[in-house]
Amino acid sequence: MSEHIVPPKIYVGIFISLMVLTAATVGAAYVNLGAMNIVVALGIASLKATLVVLYFMHARYSPKRTQLVIICAVFWLAIMLALTLSDYATRGREGAAKRPAVEVLRIC
Repeated sequence: MSEHIVPPKIYVGIFISLMVLTAATVGAAYVNLGAMNIVVALGIASLKATLVVLYFMHARYSPKRTQLVIICAVFWLAIMLALTLSDYATRGREGAAKRPAVEVLRIC
């Protein structure tokens, strides 16, 4: 089997895409989207990671078994992120308001 040779034009395009997405990440950090800030940040980061894995790690041209392992890893990551974000979403403001009183009692 010979390796797949990727033209430099594709690498330049991916690099420009990564720079645009990095600028989008910085721009999104200055915009107050409320609860959607984390979703937008993770979405942009996931897109950048996908581009890196597909092109710079040559996963796009790898055998089917390697692609299956990558898909399983992404699925596992999605489960972990879903569990983390569900915990984050269920935290209410009432718990945050009670916290300073508990900390004051510990100091006394």
